[in-house]
Amino acid sequence: MTRSSVQGEDTDEGAADAPERAQTVRGDGDNGVDGAKDEPEGAALGAEGGTGDGTAGEPDAPRPRRRRRVLRWTAVVLAVVLAGTAGAGYLYYEHLNDNIKQDALNLGDNKVAKPTPNAAGQTPLNILVIGSDARDSEENQQLGGARETFGSTPLADVQMLVHLSADRSNMSVVSMPRDTLLEIPRCTDPDDGEVYPASEGRVMTNQSLGHGGPGCTVATWQELTGIHIDHFVMVDFAGVVSMADAVGGVPVCVDANIHSRDAGGHGSGLKLEKGTHPVKGEQALQWLRTRYGFEDGSDLARAKAQHMYLNAMVRVLRENATLSSPNRLRRLAEEATEALTVDPDLDSVKKLYDLSDELRKVKPERITMTTMPNRYVGARVEPTEDAEQLFRLVREDIALDGKDAKKKPDAEPEPPADPAAPDDEIAVQVRNGTRTDVLGTAPGRANTVTGLLVDRGFTKAVADPSVLPSEDRTVIRYPSADLEGDARRVAKSLGVPASSVKRSTDVSGVTLVVGADWREDTAYRAPESDDRTPESAEALNGADDSACMHVNPAFTWS
Repeated sequence: MTRSSVQGEDTDEGAADAPERAQTVRGDGDNGVDGAKDEPEGAALGAEGGTGDGTAGEPDAPRPRRRRRVLRWTAVVLAVVLAGTAGAGYLYYEHLNDNIKQDALNLGDNKVAKPTPNAAGQTPLNILVIGSDARDSEENQQLGGARETFGSTPLADVQMLVHLSADRSNMSVVSMPRDTLLEIPRCTDPDDGEVYPASEGRVMTNQSLGHGGPGCTVATWQELTGIHIDHFVMVDFAGVVSMADAVGGVPVCVDANIHSRDAGGHGSGLKLEKGTHPVKGEQALQWLRTRYGFEDGSDLARAKAQHMYLNAMVRVLRENATLSSPNRLRRLAEEATEALTVDPDLDSVKKLYDLSDELRKVKPERITMTTMPNRYVGARVEPTEDAEQLFRLVREDIALDGKDAKKKPDAEPEPPADPAAPDDEIAVQVRNGTRTDVLGTAPGRANTVTGLLVDRGFTKAVADPSVLPSEDRTVIRYPSADLEGDARRVAKSLGVPASSVKRSTDVSGVTLVVGADWREDTAYRAPESDDRTPESAEALNGADDSACMHVNPAFTWS
């Protein structure tokens, strides 16, 4: 794909002054340039410039400049939720409830089935954390410095999926780079009924927020990953400075003196000496949005710094006894609730506390932070095969730290309450779900497998060409207990394992989806599972307090 064909381009103001890779990796502008040339260091705190308008451009063509300030603060509020500090709900409960804004969960047309409960009846919990660059208040403007973009369409510049395992033993966090190219599905704004058509080709994922709200970002994630999302938490950054102060500072580490400011005035302004230091207030803000000065100057380095900050803040919130102070809790609860927009099922302090109470069950050493594996497409990125591997592990509730208890061989399932009907009386719909993020749909697979079933006596099997889902593994779904026996019988006839037979209210009858693991041949062979987290996900353990950001020598001082 050429740069001119990539939609959702934004520019990197001052890219010529950045490290070479930074010019080709992100085009960060923001969406990624830390600060404006004509602002003094103090005024640039939390500010970033660029277009961020989604326009495409040739590599050498001049680009319009429109400053957009973006703040990477989501880690702060996510840490608050993880640590359970919403427990301050006993403090003027109704007032805090009124602080919380809410929006619809999913604005897309397609729904993703909820995971099947485990043997104990537990299901995983998936929360999408969204950071918006909206500049819709005086306080946000002062922190972001984006006066010329007041009221403009916000971008979802921070996106993190938090996955809590069904048994509540571990947690996985997957960050998606904001300039990931993907297709945004059709979304309908619930407030005014406006329909946002699906994107024409691939655009940057951060544009999804402008298609009716956070519910379209949720829909976009579900379309890409196949992961059912239970909740979202969207944050604006006005309360971040006070929140960082409320917890007494978060320890961060750099391996050399750093000053995030270049000759052109670009950079967050972060200035630290080598070693570990507690940061709070606007200095914490600077850390979260620093790109110039960390490693190669790319957005991936910034995400890495955010992960370190989040892990450290979770540890502080768990260990810092001073947070037992009612005044500190009240201050933190006030700032956190004012900064949040959530789905309707999280619209009260009690609901947030109940959620955080679940999340707190996980010890830091079982928290794994990752970045979606990606490769460059011009100045943008796209998911790789490793990304699909990461998504599959989350879908199948496999711990990313590799510390799941060894699974016992699948036992023979209990006989269904309602036995299977005769083969020639079982109606089966067959769908072609062989499409992946990398490969197109394998033609004719629904017809081929339908023919196999008919040959084996399932004369009521029919191909359904109207639906083209995407499944990494072949699956057979049934809607109710009376059809479980029929679904199992179909699976057995094709050699599909019983573990791939799932109950789902998203189908009206026995439905076989031919997955990407069966793109050819007539005999089904279940793939061997590789349940290791890809190295390209750059996993960081939540208990790792030795992590230290590498400083680019061009941004050090003595």
